Amino acid sequence: MRSISFIFILFFMSAQFAQAQSRIIFLGDSITEAGANSDGYVTFVSDSLQAIDSAITVMGAGISGNKVPDLLARLDQDVLAHKPTLVVIYIGINDVWHHFEFDHVTGTDSLTFQKGIGELIDRIEQEDASVLLCTPSVIGEDINSDAPVNQRLMQYADIIRDVAQEKGVHLCDLRASLEAYLIEENAQKAYEGVLTTDGVHLNAAGNRFVADFMIRELRAILGI
Repeated sequence: MRSISFIFILFFMSAQFAQAQSRIIFLGDSITEAGANSDGYVTFVSDSLQAIDSAITVMGAGISGNKVPDLLARLDQDVLAHKPTLVVIYIGINDVWHHFEFDHVTGTDSLTFQKGIGELIDRIEQEDASVLLCTPSVIGEDINSDAPVNQRLMQYADIIRDVAQEKGVHLCDLRASLEAYLIEENAQKAYEGVLTTDGVHLNAAGNRFVADFMIRELRAILGI
């Protein structure tokens, strides 16, 4: 009888320990793909969180050029198969940018974008994982630019905010944070060079900025 009780206690403790572990996956495009490099924002987040709690594991699942339909197509294999407890969705740049800058690809229309974000959330939550949904960052660091690409990106950021509220998931309003920073630090209204290398992809300062912002958001969610 004692041995059975002891086995039960060990099983219960193991189950509790497994539940306590946090497995965070960053799902996105080339910004997140590069973020998994040694000097990228995903790595900075991982190092910071593991210094607080070594049971936290962080993975990057970014692929260059990805848009919302691409995330949906690879969600099972690249994310859900790893049994995450929290998925950070950072997408939207290519869904907008590809409408304007490239001849061989196209962007994602707003309705498809909205429905796709909602489907990502639903499928992730069906696997008992939480979602941190990020607004897309910048296409050009003059955030008050009246360029059509910037105006559309602002609309897609609003779509993200609306979906987060509708679905009741955590929102990481990265766009708003970048806007506040760039108003102060980009008085010359440069297209690039403050937080990005080309108006989109993060430079060293940009990776640190995004990491610091996300760390604060994740610590609040995880309660650490």
